[in-house]
Amino acid sequence: MRASVVRPVRIVALLLLCAGGSLAARGPQFPPPARPPKAAPAMQSTAELPKAREVIDRHIKAVGGRETIRAHSSSHATGTIAVPSAGLSGTLEVFAARPNSTLLKIVLAGVGEVQEGFDGRIGWSISAMTGPTLLEGRQLEQRKFDSDFYGDLVEDNRYKSMTVIEIAEFDGRQCYKLRLIRHSGEEDLHYYDLSTGLKAGSTTTRETPMGTVTATTVESDYRRFGKLLQPTKLTQRVMGVQQVLTVSSIEYDSVDRAVFEPPAPIKALLK
Repeated sequence: MRASVVRPVRIVALLLLCAGGSLAARGPQFPPPARPPKAAPAMQSTAELPKAREVIDRHIKAVGGRETIRAHSSSHATGTIAVPSAGLSGTLEVFAARPNSTLLKIVLAGVGEVQEGFDGRIGWSISAMTGPTLLEGRQLEQRKFDSDFYGDLVEDNRYKSMTVIEIAEFDGRQCYKLRLIRHSGEEDLHYYDLSTGLKAGSTTTRETPMGTVTATTVESDYRRFGKLLQPTKLTQRVMGVQQVLTVSSIEYDSVDRAVFEPPAPIKALLK
C-alpha cells in the first residue's frame, strides 16, 4: 500500500502493491467478486469525451491546485493497515520527498516489519520473508517512476499517451476511465468521479518479489490536510486479497532526508 507525493496515499498504494505481494501470500486468496460492468451512458459518444488533460486538471483543482501541490517538498503520513481475510492488522508510516525519495514502513502483529525504500538511486526492501533485497532492472525503474513526488500532477511528459476511453462504473460510481501508457509501453488505468472530479482509484500492474502483480485500488473518504484534499481510505485488492489502508495524519515539509538512507543490511549488499 502506498501513498503520494502530495497525495501520500498514491505512493502508499503503489508501495503497498510491491509489499502487498508478500502480505497477500500470508493469507487465503479468493477470486474477486463478479460485478457486471454498467454500460456508459448512451448520450455520450467517444467523440464527446473530454481530453485526459482536462479530467486530470479538474482533479488537481479539486484537491487544492497545482501551485499548492508544488509548494510542498515532503510529506509524512501515518495510519493503519488491515488484511481482513488473513486476520492481520498493524500500523503504517510513509515518508516522501522531492524529487523521488520514498520510505514505507509496515508493522503487522505476528508478522513483523516490512520496509520498502528508494533514495533517488537505490531501491530496496526488507521483510521477514525475503530478508534485505536490492531492486534491479524493471523493478528499480518502476520504483523510480512511482516515487516521483509530483507524480500526481501527471505532467504531459510522464506518459507516452493519455486517453479517456469511456465512462465506466468503478466502485459504484460513474467515472471517466483513462488509459495511461508509460514510456516503457506498460499501461495504467485511472478512474475519475464524474460528479466530483476527484480520482476514484486505479488499476496498475507492477513487478514485485512475488512476480507480476495487478492491483485495483479504490481511493475514498477525502479529507483536508492543510490546504490539500487527500483520500484517507485506500482499499486495494492484490492477488485476490483485500488490503485496507486508513490514513490518520499527514504532515508536510518536516521530513529529514536522513530517513531515506538505506539501512545497514542494505548497505552490506552494496559492498
